Amino acid sequence: MLRISNLRVFYGHIQALFDLNIEVAKGQIVVLLGANGAGKSTTLRTISGILKPKGGQVEFQGRNLNRMAPHQIVRIGIAQAPEGRWLFPNLTVKENLAAGQYTQNDPSQKKKDWDQVITWFPVLGERMVQVAGTLSGGEQQMLAISRALLANPILLLLDEPSLGLSPLLVSFIFSAIQRMNQERGLTILLAEQNVVRALAVAHRGYVFELGKIVLEGESETLKENKTVLQSYLGTT
Repeated sequence: MLRISNLRVFYGHIQALFDLNIEVAKGQIVVLLGANGAGKSTTLRTISGILKPKGGQVEFQGRNLNRMAPHQIVRIGIAQAPEGRWLFPNLTVKENLAAGQYTQNDPSQKKKDWDQVITWFPVLGERMVQVAGTLSGGEQQMLAISRALLANPILLLLDEPSLGLSPLLVSFIFSAIQRMNQERGLTILLAEQNVVRALAVAHRGYVFELGKIVLEGESETLKENKTVLQSYLGTT
């Protein structure tokens, strides 16, 4: 479904990504692992069209995304819940959710998606008239993910969804991610520092260091890899 080939991305004169090669198959959850600044978010922003590569290619269902604008990429089936949530803080929950559906024209599909989001995140149904900026951190994260889901994506990009959340909310968010994949068959590319939680729900993973992929493989294999255990879990 998604294929990244020899991707190179720069911030000005500073190279951030070095010849990345990533594949995401339909129906998979794939996780990008690594420390802060390793290149995970840069990869997702490049897929979304926010950043433009200096070399290589991002291909989605046979279409080259390199020169497509972000709004065009949303329309062909890729939506992102960014790191930091980036909600409209002065709008209500309902208004933020409605913004996620601006590309959708089928009323019956819009209602179906809306109902499904509320099933996964029922607290949002109780907060519809509340201003988004007054929600708790966990509720804001649910809202950011839901807004992306309401674009009815084929591929959902999630950037650090557990960041800054309590252990209880982290468990809830990852459970919801697994439900999206299992109940809707949604393909998910997840950037995450919480290695244990991410590998528990993902099918495959890529480990980043300084803009390069240093390890890749099935989640079960990565769980047993000594480098992953020592670098990210502090164990041997």
